[in-house]
Amino acid sequence: MKSISESMKSFTERSNVERELIEVKKKVLSHPDWKAFHRANPEVTIEMINKSLPRLVEFIEGTRNCKGCMDLKSCRNMIKGYEPQLFINGQIIDVTYNRCPSKVANDEMESLQSLIKSYFIPKDILAATFDQFDKKDKERYQATLNAAEFVKAVSSPEGSSQGLYVHGEFGVGKTFLMGAMANALAKKNIQTILVYTPDFFREMKSSIGDQTVDEKLNVIKKAPVLVLDDIGAETMSSWIRDEVLGSILQHRMMEKLPTCYTSNYDYEELEGHLAYSQKGGIEQLKAKRIMERIKHFTTPISLGGENRRQK
Repeated sequence: MKSISESMKSFTERSNVERELIEVKKKVLSHPDWKAFHRANPEVTIEMINKSLPRLVEFIEGTRNCKGCMDLKSCRNMIKGYEPQLFINGQIIDVTYNRCPSKVANDEMESLQSLIKSYFIPKDILAATFDQFDKKDKERYQATLNAAEFVKAVSSPEGSSQGLYVHGEFGVGKTFLMGAMANALAKKNIQTILVYTPDFFREMKSSIGDQTVDEKLNVIKKAPVLVLDDIGAETMSSWIRDEVLGSILQHRMMEKLPTCYTSNYDYEELEGHLAYSQKGGIEQLKAKRIMERIKHFTTPISLGGENRRQK
C-alpha cells in the first residue's frame, strides 16, 4: 500500500501533466492558423482535438518556422521547402507537408534552367531576363524587342529557322541578351545551348586525342536553339572552320534549326577573320561559304553603349 506522501507525489505529478496539457491545448486553440482550419472544418470535435494534440503541436511549431521565411536557403523546417498543413484523417486531425511558395518557385527555376545548357558560359548569364535591360536606352531596348520577337517566332506552331547575329563592342551586353533570350525560351519549354565559342573550339582540338569529337559535335548540332557566343575571338584554323563550324552550320541549316551568334565583328569583319588560318593563309572562298550560312539564316542586330564590365 502506497504511503500518503507517495500518493500525494503521484497526484502532484498528474496535476502538473494535466496543467501542461491544458496550456498546450490553449496554445494550439489560440493559434491563428488553427482557427482558420477550424472555421473551414466546423465538424471537428473536442475529442478529435484531444486525440490529435501531438500532431497539432507539430503543425504550429512548423508554421512558426515558416513565418518570415524569405527563401529556401533560410528554411528551418526538418524537410526543407515543405510547410505543414492540417487535414482530417478519419477521427483525427493529421499533418501533411506540401511545398511552400519558395520551394515551388525554386523547383520552377530549376526546371527552367534544365532547359538551358551552357558550355563555358558564366552562371550569372543563365539568370538574365529581358526585364533587366534599361528601356531608356533605345538601342539596347530595340535589341531586346528583336530577341523577344525571335522567341515568339521560334515558339510559334510554325517555328522558325531564322537566328540572330548580335554584334558590338566589348561589354555592351551581347551575351547577357542571349541569356535572357534562353530564359524566355525555357519558359516556353524550348531548350537552348549556349557555347562560348573560343573555349569550345579549344575543347574540340583536345577531343581529337580521346576520339570524342563526333560525340560532342552531335550535342551542339542537334540543339533546338544554339547560341555561339563571341564567335571571332578564337584562333582560327582550317580544321576548326571547315570541319567543326562548317559541320555544325551545315547540319543546322539542313534541319532548319535556329542558330544565334554574338561577336565583336560585323558580317564583313567576321568573314575576314574566317578567311585567315594559321597554316592555310588566306582562304576567302571557304570563308564566304561559312558566311553565307550565317548571313542567310540570321538577322543582324548592332548593340552599342558603354562597356558595363568596367563599371
